[in-house]
Amino acid sequence: MSRDRLERHQVWWYLAALLVGLGLGSRWDDADRWVEPALWPLLALLLYATFTQLPLGSLGAAFADRRFLVTALAGNFVVVPALVAALLPLTPDDPMLRFGLVLVLVVPCTDWFITFAQLGRADAVRATAFAPVSLLVQLMLLPAYLWLLTDVDLGVVVPAREVWPAVLVVLVPLVLAVLTVRVGRGGAAGGPREAWVERLGWWPVPLLATVILAVATANVGAVRGSLDVLAVVGLVAGAYLALALGAARLLATLVRLPLEQGRTLAFTMGTRNSFIVLPLALALPAGWEIVPIVVVTQSLVELLAMIVYVWLVPQVVFADRPASA
Repeated sequence: MSRDRLERHQVWWYLAALLVGLGLGSRWDDADRWVEPALWPLLALLLYATFTQLPLGSLGAAFADRRFLVTALAGNFVVVPALVAALLPLTPDDPMLRFGLVLVLVVPCTDWFITFAQLGRADAVRATAFAPVSLLVQLMLLPAYLWLLTDVDLGVVVPAREVWPAVLVVLVPLVLAVLTVRVGRGGAAGGPREAWVERLGWWPVPLLATVILAVATANVGAVRGSLDVLAVVGLVAGAYLALALGAARLLATLVRLPLEQGRTLAFTMGTRNSFIVLPLALALPAGWEIVPIVVVTQSLVELLAMIVYVWLVPQVVFADRPASA
């Protein structure tokens, strides 16, 4: 199997991992006791492999097209939080549910968004250049969004001493990934250093499938007791994807983005960065187990929706204009 084919069909791997995890957790009484400790190193490996594939050195290139950059930043960090704020009153008044939805919906994706943008005939160059900018901005703004959009006192629910492991699980892989890419570039073209970075590109899909399997296995009890909540998550995630697509079309029209850039905007506003926020979800105290399930459920709904996006964005929402006679 080629890497391209693996990424094209990744959604089915994740669904299979979810089903296997739920089945395994149902038969394994103390699964959470054994599986949860493995989640942190798995997440660290996943983030490390993913970050090595991000063009972290292309930050300068991202600023070359200021119109697209400003539009993408405004879409993701102004329009999207407003959409999330509008959706929250439509959900049950459950602080854990709303916290999970805000946590996963306000941060844009930086990895599979590029793959789906390419499949949807978007501007892959700008998608690639925007990814590292998006990552840095979301890491800075996420605490502010959680403070503004939820009624949860983060200082009480997640004391600083509990947050640091989650922060380190993101920052340490990021630093190691930057060093890995630098060392890889310092080697001979086609040499072992460069080949190592290339091989790491195979890791994100199987690692994310493993993380989903582990989360499902360890939290099967929370899933059973929250099926009604998960149905709400599915509906909200679907509504968000529809609203984000409409907002991207409107925003691209207002600033007169070229079609390919408009498609890129649609994919970056539609896809969310579920596994960046998963460490924080897992750091929450006992009683908040539903939050990681919300994050995983949203990501699965999104991945299924991307199958539709890949057709809908280039064929309907940002369709090529017919040539004039």
